[in-house]
Amino acid sequence: GSHHLSSDEFMKYRSPLVSRYASKEMAYNFSDRKKFTTWRKLWICLAKAEKALGLPITDAQIQEMESHAEDIDFVMAAEEERKLRHDVMAHVHTFAHCCPTAAPIIHLGATSCYVGDNTDLIMLRDGFDILLPKLARVIDRLANFAEKYADLPTLGFTHYQPAQLTTVGKRACLWLQDFIMDMRNLQRARDDLRFRGVKGTTGTQASFLQLFQGDHDKVEELDRMVTEMAGFKKAYLVTGQTYSRKVDIDCLSSLASLGATVHKICTDIRLLANLKEIEEPFEKEQIGSSAMPYKRNPMRAERCCSLARHLVALMADPLQTASVQWLERTLDDSANRRISLPESFLTADIILSTLQNITEGLVVYPKVIERHIRHELPFMATENIIMAMVKAGGNRQDCHEKIRVLSQEAAAVVKQEGGDNDLLARVQRDPYFAPILGQLDALLDPKTFIGRAPQQVARFLSEEVRPVLEPYKAKMDVKIELEL
Repeated sequence: GSHHLSSDEFMKYRSPLVSRYASKEMAYNFSDRKKFTTWRKLWICLAKAEKALGLPITDAQIQEMESHAEDIDFVMAAEEERKLRHDVMAHVHTFAHCCPTAAPIIHLGATSCYVGDNTDLIMLRDGFDILLPKLARVIDRLANFAEKYADLPTLGFTHYQPAQLTTVGKRACLWLQDFIMDMRNLQRARDDLRFRGVKGTTGTQASFLQLFQGDHDKVEELDRMVTEMAGFKKAYLVTGQTYSRKVDIDCLSSLASLGATVHKICTDIRLLANLKEIEEPFEKEQIGSSAMPYKRNPMRAERCCSLARHLVALMADPLQTASVQWLERTLDDSANRRISLPESFLTADIILSTLQNITEGLVVYPKVIERHIRHELPFMATENIIMAMVKAGGNRQDCHEKIRVLSQEAAAVVKQEGGDNDLLARVQRDPYFAPILGQLDALLDPKTFIGRAPQQVARFLSEEVRPVLEPYKAKMDVKIELEL
């Protein structure tokens, strides 16, 4: 948190994504330390593979690089970059400074994108590896909620107007279904990532072909070895100077799509909070409003909506960046990607942590839900009443007309006089309905209006939700402490 900062930190803008919200692990994933130590590891992988394939590189040079992989002089690097106007060469010089023996072979045959792009691909992969268990935990908490309330009847809403009943758990399954799609999208984007590998300046591997004196097999083997050392199964077979910026579209579109899911679900929670049917967890000392002491505002769901909007908006960046790359590459991708890639992952990370907190503590008020049902159910039961009357020998059209008139009268009481729905009392008083008076309670039992909702919940959870969570079992119990 902010108390660790020196006072001059407060003199400059800090991204709230990091200063207020993001988890340590995601903030680290896009940090300078991770980025530049990864650059160094990649230079070491390259040297090792080049040495193994016969280039004149010594064990001493490799050991020297390895022993200095972590000690980065950030001040020196910044100084070099000011002089050279080139971030990669600044770090080559800084690394070479502490590795005088290895200096001549660092970055041998490589282009800036060898470290830059390959590191970005590692950060993207590691970013997904942080997000996936978090999303799995949200799905798990929501699945428990759906199971618990699988057969609690509640008003359905279409057009945000009361409609046929559903159950609280069935509604949660609509949310879960979207999250399951997101899970698949994130997994696919992560598994589709490949390494840029060792491709040279315009992607032709010309410099490496020269180093290995025309030996194509050795160049292929170099690419394969470095890719494997970096923990990737495959490298892209063709690249320009950079890996295709369409890859960034794939990654960020899965996150933007998650943003759309979250916005919809958290909006639902906010609407239900207004009805007092469901609330997000509320801390004992939390203050809802500086002016109104009774307020219980759904502030976490609102924060999720706020951030989800940013996550969706960020999608425009990689779409446009990929569109405007000319030929083998242009550098106008660079500044944009420094912002849009980390921000997308940081934003998704914060949203999922907040959502875990919400889904672990959702509060349901069955009595409020029941009261809302009672207000609307008489109108919904009219169809059942008509069927029962016909079974008892009545005429469907006569019955329909009787009910229509009584419904309009009851609606007038509700809307014009602000009274309660008295349709039932009107039906009971009307001698026409005498044959079915004894059945009225049974005809109005909410449980008879929820169709197959509980069965749908059970089947959906067992067939489509639990299996998706299997691979993440070991990471299910992680607790989330929200600082804010």
